[in-house]
Amino acid sequence: MSAHRHFLTLMDLSSDEIRALIARAIELKAQHRAGTAPRSLEGKVLAMIFTKASTRTRVSFEAGIAQLGGSALFLSGQDTQLGRGEPIEDSARVISSMVDIVMIRTFAHADVEDFAAHSSVPVINGLTDDYHPCQILADLQTYFETRGDISGRKVCWLGDGNNVCHSWMNAARQLDFELVVACPEGYDPDPTLLEACGQHASIERDPSAAAEGAHLLVTDVWASMGQESEQAARAAVLAPYQLNRALLDRASSDALYMHCLPAHRGEEITAELIDAPDSVIWQEAENRLHAQKALMELLLTA
Repeated sequence: MSAHRHFLTLMDLSSDEIRALIARAIELKAQHRAGTAPRSLEGKVLAMIFTKASTRTRVSFEAGIAQLGGSALFLSGQDTQLGRGEPIEDSARVISSMVDIVMIRTFAHADVEDFAAHSSVPVINGLTDDYHPCQILADLQTYFETRGDISGRKVCWLGDGNNVCHSWMNAARQLDFELVVACPEGYDPDPTLLEACGQHASIERDPSAAAEGAHLLVTDVWASMGQESEQAARAAVLAPYQLNRALLDRASSDALYMHCLPAHRGEEITAELIDAPDSVIWQEAENRLHAQKALMELLLTA
């Protein structure tokens, strides 16, 4: 419908654009702390559509566009016509005619693709069942801030091959690093995506082997939104894949570990690690704010 760029997966940006975006996010973070943030999105309006619950996504997008001079509208699925059966393409045409950019957090990835196809403004994927690219931008920013470029490094994913894992797989392709997915049988990431990753991603059933020499360990909750009824069964199968001190000791001596939050202490990650004084998990969480500011700037000024 338009020539506007969208951000539905990390594959929508080039490798150079991802690196430039990270550099800009780091710059915006410093400017925010110095009280010199630019008003680069003055007068711009962001529509935020949520059919999945959110803490970090809503706060980071709403605060982020405000810090750059714009404003945000919160639209929940049950409070809009989207939740009452209006076709996605109709909602997309109407909403995009009234705002400058749209962020959607929902279940089916196809719904975001459908919305973007009929939107006259940029659309951002704030999370779907298949991908969570905004989270990976924040994670990459955190790694770059603390360890430098991730190219050539080894990243170990622990647990379910879920939407966050899928976005890490795309990141491995884009930024040329090795991703080892440690997961039990039945919890593999999408096989088509795995094949597309080629040498950049592989599956390892043994979590100790997967963590060996890794520069970054990453995990997520074992039951994602909509899977709560499977929590007990998943916990039993995924228990060996817990991110803990023993696994961290197998990794590189300067390894980082991350979790996109919310976390279940004592399940997918130990309380000892998440609350450790040198943990970068809280830095990672804050970076959602700054990475998304850089993303919105890119999409609105490109």
